Amino acid sequence: MTSEVALPLTVVVPVKDEARNLPACLASLPGGVRVLVVDSQSTDETAQIAADAGAEVLKFCWPGGYPKKRNWVLQAYAFETPWVLFLDADERLTPAFVRELEVALARSDIVGYWLKYHNHFMGRELRHGVPQRKLALLRVGAGSYEHIDDDGWTGLDMEVHEHPILTGPVGAIGAAIDHQDFRGLHKHLDRHNDYSTWEAKRYRGLMGNAGAWAALTSRQQTKYRSLARWWFAPAYFLYAYIVRGGFLDGQAGLAYAFLKYAYFSEVRLKIIELKMADDRS
Repeated sequence: MTSEVALPLTVVVPVKDEARNLPACLASLPGGVRVLVVDSQSTDETAQIAADAGAEVLKFCWPGGYPKKRNWVLQAYAFETPWVLFLDADERLTPAFVRELEVALARSDIVGYWLKYHNHFMGRELRHGVPQRKLALLRVGAGSYEHIDDDGWTGLDMEVHEHPILTGPVGAIGAAIDHQDFRGLHKHLDRHNDYSTWEAKRYRGLMGNAGAWAALTSRQQTKYRSLARWWFAPAYFLYAYIVRGGFLDGQAGLAYAFLKYAYFSEVRLKIIELKMADDRS
């Protein structure tokens, strides 16, 4: 961990078999913060790496349904700090982010912050394309992630597309977190296969459910209105690669935009497949 900085913050790192990514993640954290590594029964050295770095290790076993990992931690763990930052093992804090973080945590009128990320893909930082952001810095007790009764749609034991629902004003931190995944394309494709299955089943669950639909943000509603449309995947590709300048990132930018096109195409085809199965039943 980096030099001592007293921050009223617990960093929660949800993991499973992250021995390759976790050391750099933990090393990027400022000293003086509490670190909680929530481990989904890793089979590699993940838990030992976390313990050796001075982090508290909490074991998690998902039985299916609600809650998944992040909500489970928010509900079951007795936080001793007023703030919690959810950080993935392939993410690293930057000095610029830590400086802004110190200022942000001192505010009493904000209950959460949107964070932005610099993606690294195929060995290159992607400086263009659609920016990534998440609401991942929360005031303890201000809310939780969406309650979605996932009855085993996939093996995903952690909230991925679920968003925090907070009571109070939300801000944004301008400095970016580095997102660097060293597990390679095989893991990337495996993970997004699970994500696309989850998205398709979430789409089916939303259709005709007025209460669940009303709880979505306007951005989520726009997304789910479009997921089953034939034009959504190519439109996203053109927006990311041409309008947002993804082509300026060279081969990595093309590959990333193409994989996003493939991902949204898979979601649409899985929605069609689910509808066909429903029609037969």
